[in-house]
Amino acid sequence: VQLQASGGGLAQAGDSLRLSCASSARTFSAYAMGWFRQAPGKEREFVAACNWSGKMTSYADSVKGRFTISRDAADNTVYLRMNSPKPEDTAVYYCAANTAPYGTSSLEERYDYWGQGTQVTVSS
Repeated sequence: VQLQASGGGLAQAGDSLRLSCASSARTFSAYAMGWFRQAPGKEREFVAACNWSGKMTSYADSVKGRFTISRDAADNTVYLRMNSPKPEDTAVYYCAANTAPYGTSSLEERYDYWGQGTQVTVSS
């Protein structure tokens, strides 16, 4: 399963960004999906996750209320809408697929496939 993350770039604090994670895998719609990020000098951390339908979601406390994870089954794509980003949101963002469809796990080891990452830089 290949995952292609895109949509990163340079943003100012208060702007809005939308990250996308696309896959051509026929089974993509059956997977739970997650977004993680890794800032320079830090370990990778959980950002958001949704189950196979997108109706169940979970978020890290640091992004709750600002970020929204969603998915479009027709386009085989998962999105991360970043509203009011802050400089501390600067990181490489990774999407990941969990072949267990019902979970919204924050644990990296639960995810089976990873995208290549997209850089997000937020300036103050």
